[in-house]
Amino acid sequence: MKKVKALVVTDVAAMELQEVAVPSPRKGEVLVKVAYVGVCGSDLPRYFDGGVHQFPQVLGHEFSGTIVEVGEGVQIKKGTRVTVAPLVPCNTCEQCCSGCPQLCLNYSFIGSRQQGAMAEYVIAPIENCLVVPKELPLKIAATIEPLTVAIHGIERIRTKAGDKTLVLGAGTIGLMTILALRARGVGEITVVDLNNQKLALAKRIGADVILNPLSTDLDEHFKKNGLASVVFETAGNHITQVQSIKYAARRARVVFVGTCTHPVNFAAEEFELILRRELELTGSWMSYSAPFPGFEWYAALRYLVSGEIDTSPLITGIYPLEAQAEPFEKMREKDSNEVKVLYEIGGEVE
Repeated sequence: MKKVKALVVTDVAAMELQEVAVPSPRKGEVLVKVAYVGVCGSDLPRYFDGGVHQFPQVLGHEFSGTIVEVGEGVQIKKGTRVTVAPLVPCNTCEQCCSGCPQLCLNYSFIGSRQQGAMAEYVIAPIENCLVVPKELPLKIAATIEPLTVAIHGIERIRTKAGDKTLVLGAGTIGLMTILALRARGVGEITVVDLNNQKLALAKRIGADVILNPLSTDLDEHFKKNGLASVVFETAGNHITQVQSIKYAARRARVVFVGTCTHPVNFAAEEFELILRRELELTGSWMSYSAPFPGFEWYAALRYLVSGEIDTSPLITGIYPLEAQAEPFEKMREKDSNEVKVLYEIGGEVE
């Protein structure tokens, strides 16, 4: 049996480059030879904190590659270049049947609940595969998943031309949100983060105003320059989640995208702003809609192919699988400047 390389999480903060058997696609599935795979922020607790559903686990859900084998009933040519949506919905629960696969009650997920793409080969359902045109590099195609998360968040509310917009957090999702907002055509975009290099990148890709709370009094800034009509909280921080309410104008729309890991404490007068300003609050989870995988994926692909959105400035590092946990360590460093880090596995194909 042929053996191939895979980066396997074997225990808490333990990762090994192993030789594993090539998986075989079943009915409705394909075998993808992985070109590039990204390290998501959600992969960090899966590695460092043991936040996986089982050991051993191959991580990796942001990826591109080439179909090399097809299962029963699959009508697609071998050699087709694809990017893959990692959610595997059950397609039978109430949420799936009502057109909300992102809220599936019994889903699987490539790279967390089943084996992922930090390997030379990975299995994926054919319905999860989007064909990548030859003019789009597979390296860029591997960045599509976080872009769809940003698009899904924006689509959770009504936006209009000229909206004064605030993005809290300049990590991968915050920066992708800036790109998607600029393509969408909103008004002034203000970005808040503690990392000056990420703020500079935010400015480079389309932010109008960048603010670091360590050097700028945010209360004074928004008192002088006005509050935001649209707010996107992407940091998942208990402080920015309160700020998303404080700096929202009357009848503003607020979207919570970042995953929170600490209790959020509102002073009574801060929480009352939701009432007094008649704020519209909503959450955003993953990046899917019906028909699966959703308009977010086809919109993101179109943006990338047309060049309306360029995610290449966000790629800050490319590593071989042999680097093992090094990209994870780089991303976890205090004040890390890494944004989107990729493993190059099969690379580009002719």
